[in-house]
Amino acid sequence: MRDDPASVGKPLAPRSISSSELLGGQLSVTIDHEGMCYVLRATR
Repeated sequence: MRDDPASVGKPLAPRSISSSELLGGQLSVTIDHEGMCYVLRATR
């Protein structure tokens, strides 16, 4: 199943990251995707 498109780009060994790592040090990040707006906020 090496050519499964759903698995492309996924890390081999998932690890948990902090919200500050995910957001690159910002308090919140807004993502606008196909008319839907998502807001990611750091919890700590």
